[in-house]
Amino acid sequence: MSERSEQEASANIQDRSSKDQMVIGSAWMTAGSIFSRILGAIYVIPWSIWFGSYFLQGNALYGKGYNIYSFFLLAAIAGVPSAIAKQVAHYNALNEYGIGVRLYKRGLVLAVITGVLSAVILYFGAPLLTGGDPNVIPVLHSLAWAILVIPAMSLTRGYFQGYQQMAPSAISQFVEQVARVIYMLVTAFLIMRVWHGSWVTAVSQSTFAAFIGAIAGFLILGVYYVKRRSVFTGYIENSNNDLVVSGKELYREIISQAVPFIILGAGITIFQLIDQYTFFPVMKMAGSYTMARLNDFYALFAANSNKLIMITVSLSSALAIAAVPLLSEAFTRGDKQDVRRQISDALLLFMFVMLPSALGMAAVARPLNILFYGQAEEALGSSVLAFSSYVSILLGLFTVMSAVMQGISQNKLAVRYFAIGTGVKLLLQWPAIYFLGTFGPLAATLVGLGVTCLLILRSLHLQFGLSFNPIANKANQILGLSIATFVIARLLVLLVGIFGRYGRIASMVALIIAVAGAAGFYIYMVLRTRLADEIMGPRVGAFRRILHIK
Repeated sequence: MSERSEQEASANIQDRSSKDQMVIGSAWMTAGSIFSRILGAIYVIPWSIWFGSYFLQGNALYGKGYNIYSFFLLAAIAGVPSAIAKQVAHYNALNEYGIGVRLYKRGLVLAVITGVLSAVILYFGAPLLTGGDPNVIPVLHSLAWAILVIPAMSLTRGYFQGYQQMAPSAISQFVEQVARVIYMLVTAFLIMRVWHGSWVTAVSQSTFAAFIGAIAGFLILGVYYVKRRSVFTGYIENSNNDLVVSGKELYREIISQAVPFIILGAGITIFQLIDQYTFFPVMKMAGSYTMARLNDFYALFAANSNKLIMITVSLSSALAIAAVPLLSEAFTRGDKQDVRRQISDALLLFMFVMLPSALGMAAVARPLNILFYGQAEEALGSSVLAFSSYVSILLGLFTVMSAVMQGISQNKLAVRYFAIGTGVKLLLQWPAIYFLGTFGPLAATLVGLGVTCLLILRSLHLQFGLSFNPIANKANQILGLSIATFVIARLLVLLVGIFGRYGRIASMVALIIAVAGAAGFYIYMVLRTRLADEIMGPRVGAFRRILHIK
């Protein structure tokens, strides 16, 4: 009887619809990503206070170092985690779980090798990557240590995701961020307030925190793997074992799948590096600015606003990660209808979360900017944050669309479209910066990624008959409610502003009122109109009953 119950439970899991799997997976990845991003932004408040007048300089240095580090990290990870998730899901769909385990082990060897090589190159090549700022060198030295650990950690996350087990990745991601932030704040306080040390040293220790966080996150994954080892063993024992794949073929599969993931995974980072190495020389041509002044401008769009908009972009990243294994399974089965349905579901889920989040952030840009970054460059910083919020929609869409293309094995085509978008970005970069200043890099990014996304959507329409008519009604509802959410949030911010000048406390009050009012309206309306049910499934009906919404 017990055995029969277990079989029925297993059958129920197998019969779960792809939409339910995507929503559940997205929920875990979204929760982990959002909590991590929020925590990664909140630390800025005490961090900025302790840095005092050196804050913008420190944040600019932090951003410069992290952009270079992100590129090296993506090269070290080499796209292997996403490739492993995709290929493990592929073989699991064929009931060849043993091959998936071998893929993981082979990938782990690659991750260790690439991690060591990338860390060594970053550490010893730091003087060549400064862009004229020698303070970047110690920051890059401190970041090189994290690259030794993160590739293997990311690979293990990919292995869990191949089984649609998103909880281990989400929880380890959150623990990683907690450990990182604690180390950052403790060292910043000691260096800047207790020992009255160098702000460059404080930034270097803040970036070294990435290594501390990586160790903590990896330990969590290890605990999960030990707990679930018997489950994985059971899958392997019940595999078909019909396929024979040599070690050489496994390496070839990993590498062939991983290379496009490197380019597309590094897409946003590549755009940020273009900004980093072009902004300063073009701005020097446009006016007589000191290096310190240019660092302040750079911090506003590349560090300050970027840190906040990546909270909303991480929503779409979570969707993208959840979509790849499911799309891969449907594509492996040759089920075009299921592929088309999952792409539509991914697009609707993206719009359902991203549009109100991005527009809402634009509406509360001023109090949000003051709360996190104080009164330094308040007017310009708030305007940059508002514009960045609109750009974040394209950043998120690119993340989802590139993941969809990878999930259906259209890697080369996706890379080609990204190359076209990068070319457009490069063509617009100089005139955009020269005439628009701090807004220039963001404008060039908006157009460049917009071109890439349009090309990908056109390709999906031609290959799979993806039609936008069936989702147009829901998309229009989401857009209409998102605009209404923006208006409500904006009016509430203006109303609070009538009673006095914004400081950090007043900004926090304005944010609480505006977010509660606008988010409450959006949640009520999507539940009241049953739009949430259509996009996320019948499970959300429980929230309607709890909130007594008819």
